[in-house]
Amino acid sequence: MDDLLQNNDYITWLIALKSTIAQRQIKAGLAVNSTLIELYWDLGEQIVEKQANAKWGLGFMEQLSKDLQAEFPEMSGFSISNLKYCRQFYLAYYPKSQQLVGELPKLISKQLFNIPFKNIAK
Repeated sequence: MDDLLQNNDYITWLIALKSTIAQRQIKAGLAVNSTLIELYWDLGEQIVEKQANAKWGLGFMEQLSKDLQAEFPEMSGFSISNLKYCRQFYLAYYPKSQQLVGELPKLISKQLFNIPFKNIAK
């Protein structure tokens, strides 16, 4: 086994393999983050729409929080404050949303990680 660590072909291959694994880990993390960003955007959008049209009152966010936490106990992010953040997130980017709909998750992931998205997504 120690002979392998002296073999240049093996060492070169191992370095390339480690790099590939690290890149795929980053790519997977970005995909998960992108999907969560889309979820939070959609959630914020639906909250805004329901608050504007349904007239369910002040207890709406509290009830929604309880119902989502009960249905998805393994997930975090459904507290009242987080639901308000989803709403604020949607409202903050809504004026730009017509231009950004398909690009928003990529742009935010790029800003969060300061990594050129096009280089990772290959």
